Amino acid sequence: MSKLTDDIKRMLSALAFADAGEYLTLPQKDRLLKQGTSVEITAAATAERSQPARARQQVALYMGSELPADIMQYVVQTCARLKHGLTVLTFQPDSTAQALLDPYTDILKSEGIAMQVVSLSGDPVSGLARYLRRHPEVAFLACNETGYLGRSFLNGSQRQDTLPVPVVLVASHEEAARNLGHSLPSQGTGKVRAA
Repeated sequence: MSKLTDDIKRMLSALAFADAGEYLTLPQKDRLLKQGTSVEITAAATAERSQPARARQQVALYMGSELPADIMQYVVQTCARLKHGLTVLTFQPDSTAQALLDPYTDILKSEGIAMQVVSLSGDPVSGLARYLRRHPEVAFLACNETGYLGRSFLNGSQRQDTLPVPVVLVASHEEAARNLGHSLPSQGTGKVRAA
């Protein structure tokens, strides 16, 4: 009976070890795997989960004057899968930004995604770069492929190393269909391209 108990304890420990690793960043995983035990990893993962949303890893969304549903769907799915918070960066007035985000508040809450809206000022690219340099918790920036920032990356007027984080350009089905001359698909997310 004690062998069975030991086997069960080992299995539970392995499960806790694997589950705890889901909440850590790659450097944290590497450091803890080099150090040691599942107890340490479980404690580190618990500490990571208890951090306020601002201290956790974030996906940043650059939102212009419109917010296509496909782009928001991509961001919500990505945040949920990575267990990241959402930081919406905009140069729009607060009332406009809130009106664009209101249809998505329920799904964000149901997925457990903490969202913060940050209003920036000045030149869009330099304002985004300034914010992103000061916030190392941002993993990457997502933006509309056909918006101001997306077009500037695609047409080459903006260097790809302008921003300190990777930029993911998301095309909505509506734009993709218009570009290809096909009818709109009924489901799914937009295509994604890294800048």
